[in-house]
Amino acid sequence: MSRILVIGGTGFIGRQLLPLLLAEGHELALLRRTEATTPMPGGLRAIVGNRQRLVESAKELREFRPDVVIDLILSAGAQARAMMNVFRGIASRVVVASSMDVYRACGILHRLEEGELEPLPLTEDSPLRSKLQTYPRAQIDFLKGVFGWLDDEYDKIPVEREVMNDPELPVTVLRLPMIYGPGDPLHRWHPTLKRMDDARPFILLTASFAAWRSPRGFVNNVAHAIALAATNERATGRVYNVAEQESFSEAEWTRAIGDVVGWRGRVVSVPDDDAPDFLKVPARFEQHWVADSSRIRRELGYEEPIGRSESIAETVQWERSNPPPNVDQRRFNYVAEDNFIEHRPGSARES
Repeated sequence: MSRILVIGGTGFIGRQLLPLLLAEGHELALLRRTEATTPMPGGLRAIVGNRQRLVESAKELREFRPDVVIDLILSAGAQARAMMNVFRGIASRVVVASSMDVYRACGILHRLEEGELEPLPLTEDSPLRSKLQTYPRAQIDFLKGVFGWLDDEYDKIPVEREVMNDPELPVTVLRLPMIYGPGDPLHRWHPTLKRMDDARPFILLTASFAAWRSPRGFVNNVAHAIALAATNERATGRVYNVAEQESFSEAEWTRAIGDVVGWRGRVVSVPDDDAPDFLKVPARFEQHWVADSSRIRRELGYEEPIGRSESIAETVQWERSNPPPNVDQRRFNYVAEDNFIEHRPGSARES
């Protein structure tokens, strides 16, 4: 068994990860803010500190002498440098949660990269973005309100550079997908589920968005992948994509959710050129974001312990019991949707 330190263990993924590691018998410590109120499972040690000021807790963190450090919330190069400085010479390995937004395909999607579309699927060797800081300032400010650990300089590419170029402390990098499941702080499924629960006869999507495919992962399954990588020496020095094997389109995801909740409405796509403004999103959805996760399956034997139907059902149950505290009702302008279908029925088709 190992001594494992988790940074970010009270968040969305961490709440699923900690019980897995405890069940395997590892000695566990958690960096925890003084103001944190999330209950912790028994059997682990809490080290009070702040991810933004890690050096202030360096003495106690190093005294724990972790074999493995799992950092779930690195968001900038400076944070990564500070983390490596604290644990260099102490830990045997660091496991870092990165993101698939490092790929050039993400830059194309957000209209930051020019040129040809990236070939698919995206592997761990696919080109990375040439331009940093993918997300605009307004979005970063919004995300900081949701994720207290997020840095103004959020970008996983400098994070990966810092940790992977360290000559002394080995690392494992996990590039995570869009994650759904109980506890999702972004409530990604709320707009879809609300329309279904409101008995809407149809859900409108632009044609390009309806067809867009992206990598997803159920939070419990993602936590399982992280636990597997943290406890398997073969993962040392490796980079892994973590995602479900099949990438559904947005229309297929909507239909899959509807099947679970018993919604019998239609998923309707509208040609982008004819779509009303309230449907338009400024992205190049012709750049799909399909990822190959065969490496972690082949090398570490990763398989999702929870299937998709059960994953969807658990997410729906949680979302219904925990609606977002502030809902922008402008996103649910049913009168405008009905008027569009009534006056331009030839523009829409079922997806």
